[in-house]
Amino acid sequence: MVQLNRPHIGIFGKMNAGKSSLINTLTGQDTSVVSAQAGTTTDPVKKIIELLDIGPVTLVDTAGVDDTSLLGQKRVKRTLDSLEQVDLAVLVFSGELDAYDQQLMAAFSAHNIPFFLVHNKSDIQKLQTEIKGTDVLEFSCKKPDLPALLSLIKKHLPPSSHAPCGILDGYVQAGDEVVLVIPVDASAPAGRLILPQVQTIRNLLDIGAAAVCLKDTELAAYLKTHTPSLVVTDSQAFKFVNSVVPPQIPLTSFSILFSRQKGDFEAFLAGTRAIDALQDGDKILIMESCSHTVNKCDDIGRTKIPAWLQKYTGKKLEFTVLANLDALPENLSRYKLAVQCGGCMVTRTQILRRLEKLRAAGVPVSNYGMTIAFCHGIFNRATEIFR
Repeated sequence: MVQLNRPHIGIFGKMNAGKSSLINTLTGQDTSVVSAQAGTTTDPVKKIIELLDIGPVTLVDTAGVDDTSLLGQKRVKRTLDSLEQVDLAVLVFSGELDAYDQQLMAAFSAHNIPFFLVHNKSDIQKLQTEIKGTDVLEFSCKKPDLPALLSLIKKHLPPSSHAPCGILDGYVQAGDEVVLVIPVDASAPAGRLILPQVQTIRNLLDIGAAAVCLKDTELAAYLKTHTPSLVVTDSQAFKFVNSVVPPQIPLTSFSILFSRQKGDFEAFLAGTRAIDALQDGDKILIMESCSHTVNKCDDIGRTKIPAWLQKYTGKKLEFTVLANLDALPENLSRYKLAVQCGGCMVTRTQILRRLEKLRAAGVPVSNYGMTIAFCHGIFNRATEIFR
C-alpha cells in the first residue's frame, strides 16, 4: 500500500532569491505570486504536485528569512516554524551565500533535515565560490533544467517519507479475514470513511486478505458464524467491541495501527503506562493534527479522552488541547502526559518531530487508541499483536 501522506519539500531562502519562481517552474502553474518587490510571500504557501518516481508531494513556499519589515519578524518565525513539517529543504540563493543562507543551513542540520542548494538566476551570474559538503545546482527559472532539479529531489528525499508502507504487512497473510468495526454515529463523517479506515482496507487488498466492514451493532451476529484472523475497531468503540470479540481473536484499533506507521510505537507503549502515575492537578496535553468542527458532546480529544482519563485515574486533571500542527506550548516540562492523535492527516516526520521535543522535555507520550484501551483495561490485548 502506498502511504498516502505526502512528503513535504520546503523552499527556503532570502527575499527575491526566486523561491516562488522555482515552485511555479516545478508545478507549471502560477502557484505563488512572483514580484520584483521584496517580501511578496508573507506566509507559507502549499501546493500539491505529482513527481515522477516519487508520487504526490507538498511543496512549501516560505517567506524570505531576511525580511526586516514591520511584520518581518512574524513572517520569519512562520518560515522557521515550517522546518518542523518538512522532509527535505531546498535552499534557493542568487549571487553568493551570505550569513542568512548559512543560518538556514545550520537550522536544517539542527533539525536533521536533508537539503541541497539551488543557485538561481545563474543565467545572469555564475557562482564564483566553490561550496563543499552539499549538492549545488546551477539553475535558471527562465531556462530551467527540470530533470537535474528532480534528480536532486529524488536523491535527497528520504525514502521513508514516500516509500510503500503497509499498515498490517507481516501481521496479516493472504487469505486471512479481517473485520473492521466502523461505528456510524454522530462523530462519523457524513457519506465517507476516514483515512485510517480507507488505508487499512487498501492494505488488506494489497496483501490479498478479505476486509469485512461492519458497524458495531452488527458485530456480535457476525461473530456467531465467523472467526476472523483479526478485528480492528474504531477506538471509541473499544469497550463494547472487546466485550463481544472472543479472547482468542486478536483485537486492536485503527489508531494503534497508525501509532506504528506514524510515530514511535515503543515510546507510545512506555508513555501510556504513565497514566497510572497521574495525580490531582496534573496537566495533560492533547495533541490533534488536523482541523475539524468540534462537537462538544462527542469530540474524541476534547471530551471523551479527558472524561475517560479522569474516570480511570479518579483524579482531577487539567487539559490543554493543541489543534492542527500548531507549535508546541512553552515550558513542556509542566505536562505529565501528552496524548497524540492517530495522525492520519499528517506525515510521520511531523509526528516524530513533536515526539522529539516532548522526549527532550521528559514528557511521556501516548496515542489516542492506546490511551482509550488503557482506560478500559484492554491495553495489553489491544497491543499484543505488535509486541
